[in-house]
Amino acid sequence: MPPNFDRIAPLYRWLEYLTFGWALHRCRNSFLSAVTSCRRALVLGDGDGRFMARLLASNPHLQVDAIDLSPAMLVRLSRRAHGADPTAASRLRTNVADARTFLPTGSYDLVVTHFFLDCLTQPEVESLATRIRPYLAPNALWLLSEFRIPKGSLRLPARALIRSLYFGFRILTGLRTSQLPDHAAALSSSAFQPSTGWYSSTATPGLTVHDAHGDTGSGALP
Repeated sequence: MPPNFDRIAPLYRWLEYLTFGWALHRCRNSFLSAVTSCRRALVLGDGDGRFMARLLASNPHLQVDAIDLSPAMLVRLSRRAHGADPTAASRLRTNVADARTFLPTGSYDLVVTHFFLDCLTQPEVESLATRIRPYLAPNALWLLSEFRIPKGSLRLPARALIRSLYFGFRILTGLRTSQLPDHAAALSSSAFQPSTGWYSSTATPGLTVHDAHGDTGSGALP
């Protein structure tokens, strides 16, 4: 049974702020200036739409397909995006779908997954990258933010925090995933390579990463 994020949709923003403050918000928005030339984006699991509102406002020419398993999250995403940009109604399409089985319907030059791949297992991330890859335009970017376990003295506290997050989401949503996937390896196996290197959030040093992966091939559908 897929997880149900509808029940936490009204509290999602405040749960995040209570746990991480503004750190995840800053992480999501770190590369907005780098994608202003993109024209069609596929955004998976954006939650309540705080990033979506910023993305549409920062790029008035962008068309976006937003995919989420939670209808309640998509309602909040649409409401926030429309409130931030009057053109969102004509530039944003939402689709209630499971990313583990979803198939794109067009060609994209931008894919965005912020704190979403950690809801998937390693095989599911690999499958997602493989399915999306043929629908990407040449030189497309995959923009992501994720948790990671740092090295050194923060390793044990970070592992404890990640375990507690997975436990909480299992209780609240039924999420069965219990460990972070290696998203870099999954994307690399589908011909994506890091475009800008790894960057740690200054508010959660070593715990979060935001990165852009570039498509090294041309294999988009016509």
